[in-house]
Amino acid sequence: MRKVALVALIVILSMAPTACLSGVAILVAAGTPAAAACGFDIGAVPGTLRTTTSDGVTVTLDQRQLTRAATIASVGSRTPDVGHDGVRIALMAALTESSLRQLANTGAYPESARFPNDGNGGDHDSLGLFQMRPSTGWGTVAQLMDATYQAKAFFGGPTGPNRGSPRGLLDIRGWRTLDPGEAAQAVEVSAFPDRYARFRPVADAILTALTADSNGESAQPVAETTRTVFPLPAKTWVRSSSFGRRTDPVTGVRTIHTGTDFASPLGTPILAVADGQVVFAGPVTSGYGHLILIEHTINDHPVFSGYAHMFASGIHVTPGDLVTAGQHIADVGQDGKSTGPHLHFEIRPGEAYATPVDPEPFLRNVEPVDSQALALQPCRTE
Repeated sequence: MRKVALVALIVILSMAPTACLSGVAILVAAGTPAAAACGFDIGAVPGTLRTTTSDGVTVTLDQRQLTRAATIASVGSRTPDVGHDGVRIALMAALTESSLRQLANTGAYPESARFPNDGNGGDHDSLGLFQMRPSTGWGTVAQLMDATYQAKAFFGGPTGPNRGSPRGLLDIRGWRTLDPGEAAQAVEVSAFPDRYARFRPVADAILTALTADSNGESAQPVAETTRTVFPLPAKTWVRSSSFGRRTDPVTGVRTIHTGTDFASPLGTPILAVADGQVVFAGPVTSGYGHLILIEHTINDHPVFSGYAHMFASGIHVTPGDLVTAGQHIADVGQDGKSTGPHLHFEIRPGEAYATPVDPEPFLRNVEPVDSQALALQPCRTE
């Protein structure tokens, strides 16, 4: 029954920080079966949202700013091939450029004040949410003082208003392989390219708030779990990197590692750590390659486990599947930002996009699973 592990996890979750120095989002890549399975509907706009940037600065957004964010998300949800990843990048850009405000610029264009706006800016001849400039071809003053037009221009692509010049996000070759901050910079071509990354967790929080019923939690409560197991069979793994601050083995930069890595041979079965329901399974950005997210209920609390770096062919579940503790859900891979085959394992308290907490205390008391006794039964669906 492993009640000790479950109780320990709840204590950990109740003490978890609300923000981390580096939040890594789990967002659906557009144009994939997984994206189709996870809805992208925009819900009611909250009255306010308080969250934190990656460097620990508290940000409080009012309903007007969140309404602007909802406009961006709505346009992105209707634009083919944008998906959650593209909306996330757009929100990071708008947060950086205008703090999600539709800004006039009376110094450059006095007439801009006649259009609905959220205040007056003054950076060159820039206008609106994304600080787009008429002088560089983004549009007329009237067009750029329309928030919906700005969102369409930012996303670009074949249905965008600029037909690729200036380039919107969809016009940038391989944008999904870029770091989200780099992708935002590729559209904005800012003189300060490093500013965008700090707003990743803020963009994640906005997406969660606007799409809470469709992109992170199950429509029906997940049944309470009473069993927890290790995510890899016994004697198949070696712990290769722990949770917390470390030097990234790929980039060499000091960052927060949001999970625990277990080196294991390619193709080793990955196991669901508890009973639950799959809420996401597919490709993502931010270095994960491919990712599975499973929602569990532990002592009446929602808890999400994450499994990363599988290849597409090594994922054996789809969103909506009900799984049991110890079920073979995937195979170890080395997709995404990886130096070798391994499982990156995360625990996220409360929400799919919550800041991960150290999974080690959770794993300390789980059951080992013998490779000869794997639960290989097919997924249960309802």
